[in-house]
Amino acid sequence: MIVDEFLDVVDESDNVVGRSRRSDVHQRGLLHRSIHLLVFNRSGELLMQKRSMEKDEAPGKWCSSVAGHLDSGETYDDCVVREAKEEIGLELNSVPRKLFKIDACEENGNEFTWTYQVTASGPFVFDLCEVTELQWFNLKEVDRLIQEQEDIFSSSFLKVFRRLFQ
Repeated sequence: MIVDEFLDVVDESDNVVGRSRRSDVHQRGLLHRSIHLLVFNRSGELLMQKRSMEKDEAPGKWCSSVAGHLDSGETYDDCVVREAKEEIGLELNSVPRKLFKIDACEENGNEFTWTYQVTASGPFVFDLCEVTELQWFNLKEVDRLIQEQEDIFSSSFLKVFRRLFQ
């Protein structure tokens, strides 16, 4: 069951202007914040998660290693550390490397998204309410799958992956 937590609502410049329940934020298309974490192994493969069918957004779709919303009052950096632990059991001793920020748009669910990167090999422990499968992918394989079966990926991951290779 998904808890209807509070999220910060932001303006077009990513400044906090209020807060609202997650369900209300999504229903009304309000601007808010999220993170994606790309976990790579030493061979350069990307760890991807298959989202639980219980998720209200992109159920059953492949996504970044870790993805999540910032709780109200939380920073992007605090969120990535918290979500890594919650979703895949990855304890981060420091904030991972920031790669880029994507502006909020309809394609990514009206979310300002900071994407981070870290190298780790596991072991990973995931919450079945969040994730049903973790798998390492070669980046060329991900690109090929996107060309052939784009609909198996979350739209937010597609935006992150395409930005990664701009």
